[in-house]
Amino acid sequence: MTGTQDPLLAAISGGVRLIELGQPFFTGMPCSPNHPGFRMTLIRRHGDMRRPDGGSAANEIIVTGGHVGTHIDALSHVSHDGELHGGVDADEAQQGGVFRTHGAEHLPGLLRRAVLLDVAAVHGVKTLEPGYGVTAEDLDSAAKRVGTEPGPGDVALIRTGWARNFGDPTAYLGKETGVPGADTSAAEWLAAREVVATGSDTTAFEQIPAGTGHAVLPVHRILLVQSGIFIMEHLNLEAVAEEGLAEFAFLLAPLRIVGGTGSPVRPLAAVTA
Repeated sequence: MTGTQDPLLAAISGGVRLIELGQPFFTGMPCSPNHPGFRMTLIRRHGDMRRPDGGSAANEIIVTGGHVGTHIDALSHVSHDGELHGGVDADEAQQGGVFRTHGAEHLPGLLRRAVLLDVAAVHGVKTLEPGYGVTAEDLDSAAKRVGTEPGPGDVALIRTGWARNFGDPTAYLGKETGVPGADTSAAEWLAAREVVATGSDTTAFEQIPAGTGHAVLPVHRILLVQSGIFIMEHLNLEAVAEEGLAEFAFLLAPLRIVGGTGSPVRPLAAVTA
């Protein structure tokens, strides 16, 4: 081993532990009514075809929307007044059944510093109230609570505790009760810090009042359209919160879906073993 080993490689060789930050994908999992749900079934089972040497193989077929389960939004996902991020004409960009600009193939792989903004902990609860609006003041308090805040190029993760409801689709989607989420002041707070991406543990990175559903998406407008900040949804931040981790290395590798509006992902926190 030379004395010029990369510090990152040196850290990895010392041992790294990975913590899941996403939800598993399975048929029947909670899904926004705005998107087609996830479906998987075996299309070939062991024994359907047996090779001369006795071997057999099984495989599946998967049908899913791009915004189902833990996923990241591409900049093509939301427009405002007919324009995507950077003033791109949405109609012109989406000709031919794919996006010619801001497609999901341009989603970046991420190896960045992440900061956990645990708003549920700020309020001293395991889960925020249904329909609660997470404000800029909440994010500021969450950052002060742990003595650090996200900066340019970082990833900001907002914990509401709502992932605890993932096993109950009705409660998790909160059609009647509402779902906690960021309001426009929180979106402006994040944009001012120039984070590269942000995410939360709910079905939409928005405050959803009781009975309204995804009627409007003002936070998506501020982050995706105005600021070019990528959004992740359906995260599971319980494990990192339970370990008291305020900041950590964040790993993400979106699928390069040409012309798509988003990608399923498996986000990971990397900490020293």
